[in-house]
Amino acid sequence: MKIIELVGKTADRLKIKAYLVGGPVRGKLLGIKNLDLDFVVEADGIKFAETLNKALKGKLTIYKAFGTATIELKGKRIDIVTARKETYKRPAAYPTVKPGKIKDDLFRRDFTINAMAIVVNKKGFGKLVDFYNGQKDLKKGLIRVLHDKSFMDDPTRIFRAVRFSVRFGFKIEPHTKKLMKEAVLDGLLGEVNTGRIRKEIEAFLKEKNPKKCLDVFSKLM
Repeated sequence: MKIIELVGKTADRLKIKAYLVGGPVRGKLLGIKNLDLDFVVEADGIKFAETLNKALKGKLTIYKAFGTATIELKGKRIDIVTARKETYKRPAAYPTVKPGKIKDDLFRRDFTINAMAIVVNKKGFGKLVDFYNGQKDLKKGLIRVLHDKSFMDDPTRIFRAVRFSVRFGFKIEPHTKKLMKEAVLDGLLGEVNTGRIRKEIEAFLKEKNPKKCLDVFSKLM
């Protein structure tokens, strides 16, 4: 909470909007602890991270191409992201990035349950921002993509859908499952570089039930 409050105070001082997003929001709504924190700012995320780190004094890593930065602090990871829009020139390509608002940034996420944010500014502190009915899907236990081209943009989301469904005991929403199968049959995973595929397989093996992850994935073939 101290870090969240500091991010909010820093954003207020700089007169910009800041949000806690993604996994930490999902975890809070599910009552699951999450040591890593992800923030989106409607401003230059790198400059914001540099300002924030003057107070935190952690290890700062900058990813200039994507307008993002990471602060490592006492076993915690704090990600700061510039609110952005993404477009993809071809399946599995790295995205072309443009600055955007929080609604744009949440729309580029993988699933509705990860497309929620919480305001950390003093005005509206704690307010849930949920444009895409993520909380509703979370309560229903559903994994749902935000748009039909989601797996075309990033085929590795197929692996993440499987992992989340097994980890949380959620169902993959029927239309989302259909899109997953089509992406696999169309060979889109073959467009992804082997390093990213290997990373996703390793993530499977780190889950509590890796066999079930592999079983669910195999049924997509």
